[in-house]
Amino acid sequence: MAEHSRSTAVHWIGTAAALGAVVAGAVAVSPADAGTLTADGPHSVPAEQAPNPVGFLLPLACDGLPERITQRFSADTTGHGNVVTVVAARCAAPNGTPPDGLYVLAFGPDGKPRIAATLIAPAQNLTVRSAGIRGDGSIHATVDGYSSPDVPRCCADLHEAETWTPQGGGYALSGNVPLSQT
Repeated sequence: MAEHSRSTAVHWIGTAAALGAVVAGAVAVSPADAGTLTADGPHSVPAEQAPNPVGFLLPLACDGLPERITQRFSADTTGHGNVVTVVAARCAAPNGTPPDGLYVLAFGPDGKPRIAATLIAPAQNLTVRSAGIRGDGSIHATVDGYSSPDVPRCCADLHEAETWTPQGGGYALSGNVPLSQT
């Protein structure tokens, strides 16, 4: 073995010292309260600072069945204190896949949650697979749907990505991209 390819204790100590310096530098540069978010653009916010959907009656028409929140996240979509909670929910049916509703909840004048926007209504017969916020404040979701009433509700055959952008105090559908049809 050539002399320059061997590791010695001195090499390992030097590597450990360099790595320790990098970690210490990163800790020193990060702010003291790294968990606090600033209003410097659209960003996620802690759930306790946003409208709470638990106990809020969503327009799902569950006919006596309980509602089930399948996804939720809280964000400031403008970076100017427009704190909302985005909720995907459906009726908790004992079988099948009931359609989802995707809603934006905001604080009402009384401080209680209210529906600020309906992004997907249950009547659209879609299932929300994932949802999130992008750096520009737009809300995006990956959804599954059905090409016809003959497609069994267990087996969605359309898959799309949809995007809504904040516009005039609400949200406008700004993109609908078919991902596949099975």
